[in-house]
Amino acid sequence: MKHCSFKHEVRIFISCIVLISASIQTYAQVDPWILKAEKIDTMNYHGITVANGMIGIVSSPEPLKVKTVVLAGTYDVYGRGRVNNFLNNINLLNIRLDINGKKMNTGSVSNFKQELNMHSAAFSSTFDYQDQASVNYTYYSLRQLPFCVLMKVTITAKKDITINAANILEAPVAFRDIQNYYSKIDRSHVTINLLTSTAKSPTRKLQLCTSTSFLFTETHSLEPEVVHEIIDSSRHLMKFTKTIKAGQTYSFCVVGSSISSALHSDPLNEAERLTIFAKLEGRDRLIKLHENAWAELWKSDIQIEGDPQSQQDIHSMLYHLYSFAREGNSFSPSPMGLSGLGYNGHVFWDTDIWMFPVYLMLHPEIARSLMDYRFERLESAKRNALSHGFKGAMYPWESAGAGIEETPVWALTGPFEHHITACVALAAWNYYCVTQDKNWLKEKGWPILSATADFWSSRVERNGAGKYDIKNVVAADEWAENIDNNAFTNAAAKANLHNATKSAILLGITANPDWELVAKNIPILKFPDGTTKEHATYKGEGIKQADVNLLAYPLKEITDQNQIKADLEYYNKRIPNAGTPAMTQAIFTLLYARLGDSLKAYQWFKDAYVPNLNLPFRVIAETKGGTNPYFATGAGGVLQSVIMGFGGLDISPEGIVQIKSILPEKWKKLTITGVGTEAKTFVVNK
Repeated sequence: MKHCSFKHEVRIFISCIVLISASIQTYAQVDPWILKAEKIDTMNYHGITVANGMIGIVSSPEPLKVKTVVLAGTYDVYGRGRVNNFLNNINLLNIRLDINGKKMNTGSVSNFKQELNMHSAAFSSTFDYQDQASVNYTYYSLRQLPFCVLMKVTITAKKDITINAANILEAPVAFRDIQNYYSKIDRSHVTINLLTSTAKSPTRKLQLCTSTSFLFTETHSLEPEVVHEIIDSSRHLMKFTKTIKAGQTYSFCVVGSSISSALHSDPLNEAERLTIFAKLEGRDRLIKLHENAWAELWKSDIQIEGDPQSQQDIHSMLYHLYSFAREGNSFSPSPMGLSGLGYNGHVFWDTDIWMFPVYLMLHPEIARSLMDYRFERLESAKRNALSHGFKGAMYPWESAGAGIEETPVWALTGPFEHHITACVALAAWNYYCVTQDKNWLKEKGWPILSATADFWSSRVERNGAGKYDIKNVVAADEWAENIDNNAFTNAAAKANLHNATKSAILLGITANPDWELVAKNIPILKFPDGTTKEHATYKGEGIKQADVNLLAYPLKEITDQNQIKADLEYYNKRIPNAGTPAMTQAIFTLLYARLGDSLKAYQWFKDAYVPNLNLPFRVIAETKGGTNPYFATGAGGVLQSVIMGFGGLDISPEGIVQIKSILPEKWKKLTITGVGTEAKTFVVNK
């Protein structure tokens, strides 16, 4: 078993006490939609992300700055395991504000507060600058325009002041061949000042382009004069000067776009065109359409009565999942979504098993984008199977842009964690079950399901009846490496084979008879007392994460309630207090809820994420006491524990159904809205 140091355990304990104390103090003021940071500690600050499924913007403890800009689908190799990984993008929301000739910074402001409105996906900050002015700024990653962002800045003068405001474009140091442009487009009704930067990615494989413009409130010809200035080879800015009388308020906006050659064949011109488009849409229209788009997303919601903090936390989890993906493209979120460079931005089983079911339940149109990601990379999966001596399609453990294996060589998960192939297939089958879309099943689902089933038929070693062994794998419990007959891998393979056969029947296609023969003979091992055994040589060691317990959900390999309970009681004692990912406890929550034990379910529900929270916005890290938020995988697991556990929803071959449901003691009512393709509402009362 992996043990954590005493110092690490103490830090976890202290972090939990701080969070619990903060929750107690503000319990009565917990807003279901607003996350607040009223005391900014730059040494203990974990930013929160505003994203639209394409551009992620991470907040900064510095006024008028953002920490990180991440662009989906944009990968290159640079010093992180020799594999493709997310890039920090050109920072396009970086404002410098001078007042009366003095440069403003963190040390010169007071009353600095920040908040995120999750309902409208708007991040706002306020502060005072000495006795001169009060400043408010809000930024958006515009939902209706996937490559565009907007920041609105409002300054209220306490005395007569002159401001000098600049928008700075700054390219990361790893970028190559940086070129900076400034242009001015004059029309009879508008003047457009474009600040543009373009650069090549570290290996020069991609071109990344960003363009911004000011959006003024003054009428044309009365707008401030904009001046361009070059700082150095990687930074340049545009700025203007404005005098504000005491008591007056002045507002301006920065609107911008960011795109790469992975997303468009002409990113430089497209970035400028999109910025012009957004500028001429105008501030109010941009914000209104953005808010309308988020209002549509929130028609699918989870509402908890009686537990304000859990309600806020669940909204935060939904908000992040909604932020990290969108319909209409073929991208799939990584474990950290668009919150930074965590896990290199790669796509794992985290998407297919932990996040995908939430999207499928609440926004099937977004779930389709995730399936398109897998379908478009099916040929790469087939080549991967061939290179390993197998048939069909073998999906990579870590996938990025092209769908090849992107796991760093030192990690054995790349060559051996084969259950990912069955996880992709399960997502495909469940997508059909929820949507009942036979055209999709024929065109995209069947190619995935049949090719992955062929993989398992070739992957097993046929050692007699009941002994079609799957040897030499890394388990879902990744501390178990190069073992045989892992419970989750074997059961997931069986589900893949069964579902491929079901799909063939639905489509009137003759299924490969070998699929069912193989499925029938793949073993699920047991201890002498009947408890499910994690793998052939398992002797009760500590485990990194849920493995056997996933056979009850989502695989439905084990359905007997007594067996589910026995496996739960055995394996929940083998999870260490630290160092394990958040979704393990979420599975325990879900299964105890389905067993009718609301007390244990709620205990595991809180244990799944509260010790993982980081200040000031309660963002979830991967592990207890961890500092690498935002862990969308954990959020997906916890949300499933609410939807499929407490809410009792389940995916059947005929669609979404509600089975046994139960509420924690303090919850009075649970309402889940906008479920499935028919946007149904399910209610659980006390």
